Amino acid sequence: MEHDDCTALVTLTRADIIESIHYGAFTLVDRQGNLVASQGNPETLTYPRSSMKPLQVIPFIENKGHKKFKLTLEETAIMCASHHGTDAHVAVLKSMHQKIGIDLSHLKCGVHWPTDKATADAMRTRAEEPNSYRHNCSGKHTGMLAFAKMQQLSLDDYLENGHPIQKEIYRAVGEMCDMATDTMPIGVDGCSAPVFGIPLRNFALGIARLCQPQDLAPSRARACKHIAKAMYSFPIMVAGPNAFDTVLMQTMQGKLICKGGAEGYQAVGILPGAFGKGSPALGLAIKISDGDLTRRAVTCVAIEILNALGLFSTDQYQALRQFGRKPLQNWRGIEIGEMNVTFELPKFSW
Repeated sequence: MEHDDCTALVTLTRADIIESIHYGAFTLVDRQGNLVASQGNPETLTYPRSSMKPLQVIPFIENKGHKKFKLTLEETAIMCASHHGTDAHVAVLKSMHQKIGIDLSHLKCGVHWPTDKATADAMRTRAEEPNSYRHNCSGKHTGMLAFAKMQQLSLDDYLENGHPIQKEIYRAVGEMCDMATDTMPIGVDGCSAPVFGIPLRNFALGIARLCQPQDLAPSRARACKHIAKAMYSFPIMVAGPNAFDTVLMQTMQGKLICKGGAEGYQAVGILPGAFGKGSPALGLAIKISDGDLTRRAVTCVAIEILNALGLFSTDQYQALRQFGRKPLQNWRGIEIGEMNVTFELPKFSW
């Protein structure tokens, strides 16, 4: 992300002095790609990282893979997830593997400890080492393996750019984001799967189309609706206890979907009718330039944009304040400053 693409989005103060600034950009569009609001450069080219997962699963669902393997909405949700590796997540993955006819050895996402601290602590207590089921991307990889299995393709190289399922994923993501063939740079994600470079505006468009796919081919539209329903119906599968994506979707009860990505990326899709009868779907893509490892900035930006749009009731906004602008306290609970956004959005009428 180039310096010229960024603008100051979040400040943290101590007393009256600005102590830290998070720079970045965001873009909000409707399903036709019309720009609704933005800060920074909407054409910023960057990797959506795990925010791309709901789009990556489209061709599998479009080809009725979920029906072939009798996968539930809950199991669809975890294919879109950066899950926290709880025992509940592992149970869902094991069920999927049994239905698909694969096992742990097929996963090539790598291994890390569960993101959920309680789960990791319990595993250490019982001297249990993590395996690939605990990896946050194992649901996405399970979906890719199922897609390969369904088409009777090799499972050993399912992550290679030249593998037929990766070509299908590349094509589908490009179509959703209005990107011409071969115009998306391909990188390697943390889990070893391909990840595509996409401008913020185009990715926001892909998310808006996912939420309101009425102009897409019938099979694509059905797949998009199924994915969105899975995510907002089972938000705990998309992330985990107390996670931003999970809490936001739980609070909003079917009005939006959201999916965070590494290095300060966040996607939010607002479903049609969320603001009232006839209101349009919107797609939001946010990127924080410094990577935002604690995710304090990207969640703050997301909450304040959604609040400015008029999406939250007073109670909903209060329930989400832990993620938005707030006073900052030291270890004794003394208020010493605040975290706030630097931008203002106009009032919208839906």
